[in-house]
Amino acid sequence: MLDYQEGKEKYAYDLRFSRGGIRRWVTKRRMPRHQCKSCNHAFIPVEPKSQQRLGHNLLAWAMHQHVINRTSLANLTMTARECFGLELGEWDFQRLKSMAGKYYQETYDKLLSELVAGPLLHIDETSVWLRGHVTGYVWVFTSMESVVFMYRSTREGDFLHDLLRTFTGVMVTDFYTAYDSIQCPQQKCLVHLMWDINRALLKHPFDEELNELGRTFGTLMRDVVGTIDRFGLKDRYLRKHREQASTWLRGLRGSPWKSVIAEKFRKRIVKYDDRLFTFLDYDGVPWNNNNAENAIKPFAKYRRLVRGRITEPGLRDYLVLLSIAHTCKYRSVSLLDFLLSGAQEIPD
Repeated sequence: MLDYQEGKEKYAYDLRFSRGGIRRWVTKRRMPRHQCKSCNHAFIPVEPKSQQRLGHNLLAWAMHQHVINRTSLANLTMTARECFGLELGEWDFQRLKSMAGKYYQETYDKLLSELVAGPLLHIDETSVWLRGHVTGYVWVFTSMESVVFMYRSTREGDFLHDLLRTFTGVMVTDFYTAYDSIQCPQQKCLVHLMWDINRALLKHPFDEELNELGRTFGTLMRDVVGTIDRFGLKDRYLRKHREQASTWLRGLRGSPWKSVIAEKFRKRIVKYDDRLFTFLDYDGVPWNNNNAENAIKPFAKYRRLVRGRITEPGLRDYLVLLSIAHTCKYRSVSLLDFLLSGAQEIPD
């Protein structure tokens, strides 16, 4: 037989959302002390694992503020106290972030699988500074409707071979050499090439060969972009520029140029000549990598806020949430509604 005595109390904190606003929701759980009348052993039953101290709605609100508004975890403690009267510490929000990273890991993995199985993939990378003066790199993989951010300790691209071994679509990248050995159709970012030529012309305005290269390339791209502006990225309209592009490339395959800077660009163009105008042969393939560069800008803003203060596990959790946030944006889905729903699959 058991004798029930006064035990201990625990509180669970959450939020409740309504059409009129948000309010706190505190649940008190009483766990009585039990004592066996036979052996006088006193104990308190083990708390069920399903009963979390911090609720899912609180997690959804906190992670929405952290990712979308870039509110620091320290500032979230002040907001929760002043707006909802919740006395939570920074460690509580760190725990929520870790919980969210684990909860949505399956969603993240599915997004990555969809990107690898898709027809188009934009890739870019940028550096990040972690706690302890550690430098790492964040890679972004994106299509027109999905985004995945991934942390790697180095800028080496060897992992791409395993990640993209089944990818059969078109990969759009800048001129970083780590992408060169990937066996799939590739489109190099012509905006990068255009910027580099323009910057060189500003420094060397009287270089005749460089000016000629810029003039002919500019003429070609004006014609191509004019067609894109009228008809979009459609193969049946762009194919008329294939011969024009081939003629321009053939003119650069001759003898070395006298100008050192112009010769540098000539070699670069000849090296990638089969990857500069791939978009002319496909529907829906852009001639630039703006999609990946725009996707990585929000992380660059966050990077300035946490420079040298974030750990690798914390960054990985944040990248899971950032991937979901921007996929929701691409698909016109409310991130807060998705987080509150508890679903793990983002609607198309």
